[in-house]
Amino acid sequence: MAKQPMLKFVNIARDMPEKRPPDLRREDFKEIYAEYADAKAKEQSARCSQCGVPYCQSHCPLHNNIPDWLRLTAEGRLQEAYEVSQATNTFPEICGRICPQDRLCEGNCVIEQSGHGTVTIGSVEKYITDTAWEEGWVKPIKPAAERTESVGIIGAGPGGLAAADVLRRAGVQVTVYDRYDRAGGLLTYGIPGFKLEKDVVMRRNDQLEQGGVTFKLNCNVGEDISFDDIRGAHDAVIIATGVYKSRDLQAPGVGAQGLVRAIDFLTVSNRKSFGDEVPAFDDGSLNAEGKRVVVIGGGDTAMDCVRTSVRQGATSVKCLYRRDRANMPGSQREVQNAEEEGVIFEWLSAPKGFTGDPIKGVMVQKMRLGAPDATGRQAPEVIEGADYVEDADLVIMALGFEAEDLPTLWECPDLPVNRWGTVKADYVTGRTAAEGVYAVGDIVRGASLVVWAIKDGRDCAEAILEGFNTRAAVAAE
Repeated sequence: MAKQPMLKFVNIARDMPEKRPPDLRREDFKEIYAEYADAKAKEQSARCSQCGVPYCQSHCPLHNNIPDWLRLTAEGRLQEAYEVSQATNTFPEICGRICPQDRLCEGNCVIEQSGHGTVTIGSVEKYITDTAWEEGWVKPIKPAAERTESVGIIGAGPGGLAAADVLRRAGVQVTVYDRYDRAGGLLTYGIPGFKLEKDVVMRRNDQLEQGGVTFKLNCNVGEDISFDDIRGAHDAVIIATGVYKSRDLQAPGVGAQGLVRAIDFLTVSNRKSFGDEVPAFDDGSLNAEGKRVVVIGGGDTAMDCVRTSVRQGATSVKCLYRRDRANMPGSQREVQNAEEEGVIFEWLSAPKGFTGDPIKGVMVQKMRLGAPDATGRQAPEVIEGADYVEDADLVIMALGFEAEDLPTLWECPDLPVNRWGTVKADYVTGRTAAEGVYAVGDIVRGASLVVWAIKDGRDCAEAILEGFNTRAAVAAE
């Protein structure tokens, strides 16, 4: 077939291979898509107004130098664009895929604010780094000199891996401890593959391991190794566990078969994509195929669940959220994507209980928005007499996450935590009141964004390096 851009086939051929036109061979598609992606990256980058006050940069947690790498991309200087991009971001190809750009850089683009549609910054960022990997511009981790200091990192999620990258490039000996069998944390097991391809994450894991980072996987701190043993083995310890304790509902019918946690549903789905044996998927317990699915929640995790359910072949997918669309905490872009895929949103709807065991339905109470609560958001109020039952075969609770009780689990009563269970740490350095102990990411902030975890990890690593250098300078005097 002709080797020319065929835009109407690009998205279908990329996202749904089974629906590609029969005469569109894989090698043809790759060439077509590469040409299309390059043209779109240059076109979008050229739209940047290079404004004097780059709100895109100031609203990026990493303060990426977005205008400069957009300009370089528009000029076809992709390798230079990549160098600028990766200077402030450990994993730009990951952020390009999963950051909520509509709430960060793109949402604050001057062109977007003037009503002309934002520059698609995330897509360009993804394209730059994907190209860098293909062209060999992403260099292995090779410290100029090895150092004797050692850092232990508990948690192989984005915050822990970002810290490991910075420390290892400086020659520090780094060991990462994680409870799962693969590194990556929520990047590996929490975020669906249609948003973040798993080979992209594994490629970064491999880079770190080949660069000298030691991974101790299937290692549950408090069971397989004590927190005190980790502290004793290293000059500093970074806690980067994230928050994995799911918030629960207290309602009639909780505990019924078919009422599941979002993290379990997503983890099983991602394990299946790796080719793992997953009994809970194969027996249908955590598989949406052929089922009427109801997802409860309004954040990005809820959006991951509804879109995963669609791909698994659910007969219907509905999302219940107790506020309206304007007050939804998740990405509006993800809501739009879900709607385009057939998901039905029931706004101002909250679960009151559940019927059947196995589950047959959700008892729903309709809501209205009343006076603002302590955060300034309008508090939902029940509309009396407006209850109904939503039929369901699988109900997924995506109500958010809380911190586990680390002081108890790890038998470390001196670990400082606040009343929410998150670790008390300096937001810039990650330093805690416990000697040599740092903390980054969600275990400090509460459930937040991957980009914030990356920033925390990088900043914490720099603070630790500064401390090591100061200590060495004092010792040399």
